Amino acid sequence: MPEQGKIAPMTAMKHSELERFQQSHAALNRKFIVVVDDSPECERAIHFASGRAAHTIGGRVSLFRALPKAHFMHWVAAEDMARDEAWAEAEELMTSLATRIHDHVGLYSEVIIHEGDPKEGLMELLAGDDEVFALILGAKTGGSPGPLVEYFSGEVSGNLPCPVVIVPGGLDPDHIDMMV
Repeated sequence: MPEQGKIAPMTAMKHSELERFQQSHAALNRKFIVVVDDSPECERAIHFASGRAAHTIGGRVSLFRALPKAHFMHWVAAEDMARDEAWAEAEELMTSLATRIHDHVGLYSEVIIHEGDPKEGLMELLAGDDEVFALILGAKTGGSPGPLVEYFSGEVSGNLPCPVVIVPGGLDPDHIDMMV
């Protein structure tokens, strides 16, 4: 036992212990949820999430995109057409991003498309999925960091089931690669 106020030296984990640890944790899914929108900072958040997931045992990326609800009260056919078009565009974008992530780090991504408010959709996702490891958000470079960053770093932050990582939108991808 070390003296009072002294830090005990850490013992190195034996190779066989490390292998057992990795095998027992390999079955775990550790999802890095990243919000996909049309902002430039979204690219930085995706880059960070994919790099971090690739360096985490059981890590994977979940791409989350929220679509606004179509409101054509008396025009049901127009509402259905608008919804179908939005879903098709979202699926195309998400497939493209998932392919890029796979090409970059070799991971397959989960795609989540939510119709409605992104805050509500994310809160439901975080509350209902015990494999979520972190929520990754990109912050704007000037002015307000963005509504989701403000929301998830504000009042609700202390009650979330996972950490929130805010990636500055001005970070260079090479710098992100060094951090993850």
